[in-house]
Amino acid sequence: MDAATLDKTPATETQIVVPDLIPTCVEALSAAQHLLVEVRKEVSQMVVRNGRIQADLVDQQQFAAHGYAWLATYVAALRAMLAWAERLEGESKLGELEALYLQSAFGEYLNQMIGGIPMSQVEVVRPADMGVSDDAIHAFFVPAVATLVKHGNNNAVRMRIAALIADRQFGNLGLEETDEMIRDQFRRWSEEKVLPFAHGWHERDELIPMEIIQEMAELGVFGLTIPEEFGGLGMSKQAMCVVTEELSRAYIGVGSLGTRSEIAAELIRLGGTDDQKAHFLPKLASGDILPTAVFTEPNTGSDLGSLRTRAVRDGDVYRVTGNKTWITHAARTDLMTLLVRTDPNEKGYKGLSMFLAEKPRGTDENPFPAQGMTGGEIEVLGYRGMKEYEIGFDAFEVSAENLLGRAEGNGFKQLMATFESARIQTAARAVGVAQNAMELGLQYAQERIQFDRPIFQFPRVAGKLAWMAVETMVARQITFDAARQKDLDQRCDIEAGMAKLLAARVAWANADNAVQIHGGNGYALEYPISRVLCDARILNVFEGAAEIQAHVIARGLLAART
Repeated sequence: MDAATLDKTPATETQIVVPDLIPTCVEALSAAQHLLVEVRKEVSQMVVRNGRIQADLVDQQQFAAHGYAWLATYVAALRAMLAWAERLEGESKLGELEALYLQSAFGEYLNQMIGGIPMSQVEVVRPADMGVSDDAIHAFFVPAVATLVKHGNNNAVRMRIAALIADRQFGNLGLEETDEMIRDQFRRWSEEKVLPFAHGWHERDELIPMEIIQEMAELGVFGLTIPEEFGGLGMSKQAMCVVTEELSRAYIGVGSLGTRSEIAAELIRLGGTDDQKAHFLPKLASGDILPTAVFTEPNTGSDLGSLRTRAVRDGDVYRVTGNKTWITHAARTDLMTLLVRTDPNEKGYKGLSMFLAEKPRGTDENPFPAQGMTGGEIEVLGYRGMKEYEIGFDAFEVSAENLLGRAEGNGFKQLMATFESARIQTAARAVGVAQNAMELGLQYAQERIQFDRPIFQFPRVAGKLAWMAVETMVARQITFDAARQKDLDQRCDIEAGMAKLLAARVAWANADNAVQIHGGNGYALEYPISRVLCDARILNVFEGAAEIQAHVIARGLLAART
């Protein structure tokens, strides 16, 4: 398609949409699943001995193992996209844009499965890296795969998608009516109360105003998934994703305010005693208390089994001594979910315990007014609205009544039980950031005139935006899929990890490409995309760095059937 006609009606739908698209995708997905089985066999031979995964071998074969995790994530993403399209088709809502999203996602991801999956900007994993034979690759190329590889994501498809999103309508998300109403409510609120002010908060490096937090509390943000019996709204995890995405689309800091409440509530709901639930959950739901997660230490990062901060029992209290870092929103909160070592003789995870450590709210002048507690701010590139802190404890007192579950040694297990919800929520934050980056890029491309026309009419600009729209929908649907599994009380730690892994990469890719579309202006602090780029970068690091996430996914998948 000629770039000058991008905003006009191009070739007919039948010339671009693959015939019998959904059956073709069903066949292609089956081939991808068979390829995944072959890869698992090959990777298992690398890392499994006597029926058991060997940690040292997984470390030695990280590239192959993590490639397997990424391939599995691609297959899960295509499965989620196909299920979304099938639901829309069943409701007679599968329009041209949604169909093109589906075939573009299949076309690109099937191509990458053979040509190379980018695990990062400098790491591309190919079938040979995972021991895949030529016969397995040949078997993968069934007619449906060949069709989608050739026609699924070609230039004509991308130009048509770009034309269809030019009015800034990005397709049917496949939500139920109630969730769609929730989405509309939070979009209106976010666009009025957050979006116009977020860049100023970032530039001035200031905390999100308390009046915004109070309004969020009144809207029920902090009690979304807390059961109604404890004062929450008792909503689904999918509804939580919808709310989180809309808040994060406006500003990741606002979307992230609910993360700490989600983690704290899950910890207490799953691991707390009856009186701990009755005391803390209603206050979390109402926003009367704001929590923060205090897990990481300066020299541990993701290696929580090496935590050294100690809690020693002294009558009716524990005295905590040690250092914590990368604590989000630490100063202006009332409750710390605090992971510490209570048994110094038990190395690794078994000696850890979780506390519901109460503290007074701090101020800019005195962020940590509690006795036995000091700390300071860590200056960061982005993600500024809650600020990051390091904290030192010196015989800081925590009531023994506030030991989660009132039994020592369960802290790591209790924390692991929250990771599904936390990573689903983080994936939804990433989707919101990805959506924001795409919209900023599209708006700029339509308004920026070069060579007597909007740069949106240049195919490489339009093509970037088209793929950004496709992959944002992919990230959204794999996140919704994980949330639905969680709502059914199914174990979904791997699915949640996949959603977070992919969505974080999409957020960064969208932000980076939106900066490219802005050109030099994207590098100027006055343009919001400069903030979004900084905000997007952290998503690949926190709540499980991409490398750790791939490692966990690979081990989980290999162990599931070993």
